[in-house]
Amino acid sequence: MASSSSSGSAAATAISPETEEELTLTVKWSGKEYTVRVCADDSVAELKRRICVLTNVLPKRQKLLYPKVGNKLSDDSLLLSQIPLKSSLKMTMIGTVEDDIIVDQAETPEIIDDFELGKEEAVDIKDKEVNKQKLRRRIDQYKIKIRTPCRQGKKLLVLDIDYTLFDHRSTAENPLQLMRPYLHEFLSAAYAEYDIMIWSATSMKWVELKMGELGVLNNPNYKITALLDHLAMITVQSDARGIFDCKPLYLIWAHLPEFYSAKNTIMFDDLRRNFVMNPQNGLTIKPFRKAHANRDKDQELVKLTQYLLAIAEIDDLSSLDHSRWESFTEDNVKRRRHA
Repeated sequence: MASSSSSGSAAATAISPETEEELTLTVKWSGKEYTVRVCADDSVAELKRRICVLTNVLPKRQKLLYPKVGNKLSDDSLLLSQIPLKSSLKMTMIGTVEDDIIVDQAETPEIIDDFELGKEEAVDIKDKEVNKQKLRRRIDQYKIKIRTPCRQGKKLLVLDIDYTLFDHRSTAENPLQLMRPYLHEFLSAAYAEYDIMIWSATSMKWVELKMGELGVLNNPNYKITALLDHLAMITVQSDARGIFDCKPLYLIWAHLPEFYSAKNTIMFDDLRRNFVMNPQNGLTIKPFRKAHANRDKDQELVKLTQYLLAIAEIDDLSSLDHSRWESFTEDNVKRRRHA
């Protein structure tokens, strides 16, 4: 995604020419200079994401220094158009890559201020041209690495990690103690009808580490088609909710149109905001927290297995109201009993 010259500079993938105001910044870090191309409608969070692509320093580890802007670059929600940035001045980034520090995922801020967007507001966000531009740029910039070949005729299940498959806040001697109950049984059953992708709002290093520790990446009963990380997300604007990150499924559909579309994709996440660019394809899963207290009574994946298998034969998954998945499953069980 990025290339470095012999002088130690690097350039990000070119941004779509459809964007009018493009800004080229020079970022100094660890004795090298990197060229980062961003747009006025990008946020500080997006700038940090672009820097991460070049340096592997996660956004949460970055401190950006720039003449005469004070603490504005510490506010991820600010748009770059609100900050007086000039291509002629150089920005300094202070930060450390994950390989050089001991990372405890529990140190990261917990996102608990989830919110439910009204139907009209969600449509407005999805259809807003500035958000569409960001999505087009992300499609150009992000490359999906296929681990297992896509299977023709299968639907697609996209899964979050934290609080969906794994309690990342509790402590344990063995990561398996924090795994959501019935995870492998759920994935094995789903794999019969669905290709499976994992999409986390964390780094790829974290995704690979945790999925490896939980035995998800080498399980003989199912395969993982691809892993996606925070770099695949985009920052969108809402008039009522401000700026926040989300997971646009269209990125997957654009890269693999011969296999996946809105009609055959469903996504599980504990944060409904992540579905805002594709609200008809998202199912909000009950968060799995306090693993030690809830491990023996959490049945969410058992119930969701029944739902996935019940809708597997439906041609258009986006036509369903996934917020009613529990009642759909119950009705399906009753119909089968009386058949």
